[in-house]
Amino acid sequence: MKKEYDLSKMKSRKNPYASKLKKPVTMRLSEDVIEYFKGMAEEPGVPYQSLINQYLRDCVVQHRKVDISWRS
Repeated sequence: MKKEYDLSKMKSRKNPYASKLKKPVTMRLSEDVIEYFKGMAEEPGVPYQSLINQYLRDCVVQHRKVDISWRS
């Protein structure tokens, strides 16, 4: 291995994974929702935030729409 490398001749390129990076957001979730996903996350041993992300990703892929009906 060389002690020093000449990186001046290297060509730069965009990170191919940059579009797939996760963006931190702040959300207010009900305690029961958090407990539900924490409980589900224990069995496979994944963080509950990852499980919520996976569920939301599935909603995107399946083009699910939320049905919000207000009772009169």
